[in-house]
Amino acid sequence: MNIEKQFLGTFTKLHVIRKTKYGVVLSSGNIPQLEVLLPNNQVRPDTEIGDFYEVFLYKDSEDRLIATTQQPYLTLGELAVLTVKDVTNIGAFLDWGLAKDLFVPFKEQTTKLHTGDTVLVTLYIDKSERLCATMHVYNLLSTESGYKKGDHVHGRIYEIIDSFGAFVAVDDQYSALIPNNEMTRELHVLDEIDARVKDITPEGKLTLSLQEKIKLQMEKDAELIYHRLEQAGGFLPFHDKSSPEIIKREFQMSKAAFKRALGRLLKEKKIKQTENGIKIY
Repeated sequence: MNIEKQFLGTFTKLHVIRKTKYGVVLSSGNIPQLEVLLPNNQVRPDTEIGDFYEVFLYKDSEDRLIATTQQPYLTLGELAVLTVKDVTNIGAFLDWGLAKDLFVPFKEQTTKLHTGDTVLVTLYIDKSERLCATMHVYNLLSTESGYKKGDHVHGRIYEIIDSFGAFVAVDDQYSALIPNNEMTRELHVLDEIDARVKDITPEGKLTLSLQEKIKLQMEKDAELIYHRLEQAGGFLPFHDKSSPEIIKREFQMSKAAFKRALGRLLKEKKIKQTENGIKIY
């Protein structure tokens, strides 16, 4: 790794070796030696040769290594939720607290981004040795959340893979998954969700459910169906023979959950079922 890449994207303590009309030149003192400019607008008035600065190193708009005393919202190896400032034909640009916005190439996006979106990202160094952002954050998420089965959590969906489900960063830092069989409503990358911890893998990753435990969820589902019946004037063209796809589309619940809720309403004699649907008693 060259000396510049070694320091790129991190804070480091460097000392002043000379002054120029553009600012001061800082050095690592290592062999090979790093030299980088700290612009005048960030130089202390009383600065002398040999003084130390704690600076963050990144590339400017002309791909030159530059130092800043400003605190970016994200450094190498960290995660942060950043706002999309602009979208162009080469990718998106994020506000990360520095003069030059942070670039997210299309290949590093897990969904199409729009101005104003908030997105969980991490930093990486691309082939041209520039700092860029990626939404592929799986490997940086912690498996030491401390949550237990049954706990309620808040998270952000950062990727959806059809063969697995929705990948979630709980509290924007812990690894979690909503499996396909628990995706009882339409979900999208960038959605923030509230869920229940259904299980925890031996590695510490959280398995989430969008539904409560069966008894409590059945009560909520029954209330939802009855409310829909009232809104529809007392009749709905759905019943326990309706397809799972239709039930999921219309009620955002599984066929099994729908049947449990119908059973509860039938037992309480709040509804009755006909060949064509269900209606209020």
